[in-house]
Amino acid sequence: MTDAHVQFSVQPAPELTGLGLRLRPWDPESDADVSAYLRGLSDPELQRWNTPLRFVRDIGTARESLRTRVAAAVGGTGISFCVTEAETGETLGHIGVNEIDHVMSCARIGYWVLPEARGGRVATRALTLATRYGFTDLALHRLELGHAVGHEVSCRVAERCGFRHEGTLRGAMFEAGRHDAFRDVHLHGRLATDPEPAPDRKPSPTDT
Repeated sequence: MTDAHVQFSVQPAPELTGLGLRLRPWDPESDADVSAYLRGLSDPELQRWNTPLRFVRDIGTARESLRTRVAAAVGGTGISFCVTEAETGETLGHIGVNEIDHVMSCARIGYWVLPEARGGRVATRALTLATRYGFTDLALHRLELGHAVGHEVSCRVAERCGFRHEGTLRGAMFEAGRHDAFRDVHLHGRLATDPEPAPDRKPSPTDT
């Protein structure tokens, strides 16, 4: 672990609130959190567009995955949030500021929303909060976001939050459910010096 990562260790992990959401740390020792996390990663729509390096297919691997995320926060290389509804505490999804590089002052953001929570701009609101956190609390200069080519919903979320489409990375992520084939990625980026995007329109049923 580099000195820069030690310096920026996130311990204890923060909570973010705003836009009707509360972003809190996942708790790998909570059966409810582990179950929700597993259900999110088991969603066929998520699996259509995302293939993890290590598959999460049961409670045991889900718990271990969350423990790894907690360790990343302690090590200063990533911070993961359980996205919840501010008033009720209902779990809505996940967002993470990952692969934090404090030398180059950049990180990569990833997110997903549970099926029943889609249609209310959860991903857009969570990304707005996580982006502000990355630029203010973590003092990062650049945030990146990548999604498989063809994933138009994720593309709209990125653009609404001021992440410009910067190009296509050829063969930069796994094909669905495979580690032996690759597909192209749309890369979006936003700088701390970019203007805050204007508030967008009312959510539609197809939004995340």
